[in-house]
Amino acid sequence: MAETKLTAEKRTSFGKGAARSIRRASKIPAVVYGHGEAPLHITLPGHETLLALRASNALLDITVDGESHLTLPKDVQRDPIKGFIEHVDLLVVRRGEKVVVDVPVHVEGEAGPETVVQQELTTLSVEAEATHIPASLTVSVEGLEAGSQVAASDVQLPSGVTLAGDAEQLVVVVSAAATAAQVEAELEAAEAEAGIVREESDSEAGETPAEEKSESDES
Repeated sequence: MAETKLTAEKRTSFGKGAARSIRRASKIPAVVYGHGEAPLHITLPGHETLLALRASNALLDITVDGESHLTLPKDVQRDPIKGFIEHVDLLVVRRGEKVVVDVPVHVEGEAGPETVVQQELTTLSVEAEATHIPASLTVSVEGLEAGSQVAASDVQLPSGVTLAGDAEQLVVVVSAAATAAQVEAELEAAEAEAGIVREESDSEAGETPAEEKSESDES
């Protein structure tokens, strides 16, 4: 994964008020920590950081007062309503060092006819060198039939990357698509549980439609 270079400033003011002032200036409060070093409180450029953090496990090379810090985002706090970044925790890493991270899983391909593909896991925990973390992992379901399963151990990993989580975890399950009768039965069961009573149509109730009645009367 390519590194993103950012220039940050040391932060000397703390608290909610200081953080709000930083964000009003279109910047982001952050802290750099790890490898036994004292936490370094910094202010990151807002727009550049936002773009960099669109990628999962973005590798950030941050320069503070001429000193470089290679980091990975450990925690990105966002406003729950507006979505802007409120604060970032950055973990110091070393080149060649192996780290455990969660990598996004993408499903591609078309499974067999009359099947439904259920993705059970959207990320997989893997161990990789900090400078060689895969951007994503791909699982192909091309041609898979109903009853097929893809476990974590079945996912192809790039060279140098190993699985860190449970190898037996299911990532993808392919099942048979429900028939129209099954869908109708499930709908009726759900309606009954909710206390919903369907009104019968004239044809369902065995009644003769109004037009047919009038024609019959005329004859």
